[in-house]
Amino acid sequence: MASWVLSECGLRPLPRVYPQSRTGLTSKTTDLLKLTQPPVSKSYNLGSSIKVSGWSGQRNWALNVAVPVSVPVIEKEDKERESVKGVNEHEGELFDPSAPPPFKLADIRAAIPKHCWVKNPWRSMSYVVRDVAVVFGLAAAAAYFNNWVVWPLYWFAQGTMFWALFVLGHDCGHGSFSNNPKLNSVVGHLLHSAILVPYHGWRISHRTHHQNHGHVENDESWQPLSEKIYKSLDIVTRTLRFTLPFPMLAYPVYLWSRSPGKKGSHFHPDSDLFAPNERKYVITSTACWTAMAAMIACLSFVMGPVQMLKLYGIPYWIFVMWLDLATYLHHHGHDEKLPWYRGKVGR
Repeated sequence: MASWVLSECGLRPLPRVYPQSRTGLTSKTTDLLKLTQPPVSKSYNLGSSIKVSGWSGQRNWALNVAVPVSVPVIEKEDKERESVKGVNEHEGELFDPSAPPPFKLADIRAAIPKHCWVKNPWRSMSYVVRDVAVVFGLAAAAAYFNNWVVWPLYWFAQGTMFWALFVLGHDCGHGSFSNNPKLNSVVGHLLHSAILVPYHGWRISHRTHHQNHGHVENDESWQPLSEKIYKSLDIVTRTLRFTLPFPMLAYPVYLWSRSPGKKGSHFHPDSDLFAPNERKYVITSTACWTAMAAMIACLSFVMGPVQMLKLYGIPYWIFVMWLDLATYLHHHGHDEKLPWYRGKVGR
């Protein structure tokens, strides 16, 4: 399991506790697994900021909590069993990946050095100043050279920097930017409004996402659709949602109307996304978003729509693709597919 927690502050061990082996597995299976363990390691993301590693033949092996481990087995009769349940073995102990992890969030928190929990607003603000300076510097350089060799490079770099602004606003929304809620709110609004994200609307739905990560009905991002909802989609919606590259451009649509099968909007204070006491926050964020949209429209008249498209529009869509790609992989994985669940039972 996740026997180590890795951060920029250091590496700390978690208690090594393992669930009991399944009674249906025999010592013959154990011997087989010893011969067929993969010699290489894989890395997985937990969907948040913690990263753990797969089996590597050393003692610091670990398991992604959300992803079943798949172990290649040579014998054909074992491949079907492996596709149903992952089995790993370490020093004679069998691991059941379908069992709940043998640790709690409190164990992970306890393994992180205390100084890592200290928030430094000055350092946080230095990142904001640095990234905003890079954004304006890139725009000034692209406008100065104004040739088709520079523009594609600018679009990729600036779209990535818009993603950096989103991440800083994301930290404001989580409260990890500083201990001052007002500072978090002001900086979060400035950063997210600049890239057309309604700060409080997104912050609240993102909180719901973390509370229900991987839940089929309650998660807020990329949850699988039921057959009933899928069949109810019109051909246009179905094509746009399941045909590349359109899903990688879905984030603005999600902000406006959420995912298929769900109602409401991140901009509307009466959406069922929000509690009654949160409506004033949503109104504030929607007003900031509207002000930014109006500023972009005014600059389009002053500088011309083509120039604004090159300076802002295309980088914005690059940022959207970064965001959609990252969140999709967090919820579905790539080589290893992440399971979803209903109720309190893992699937």
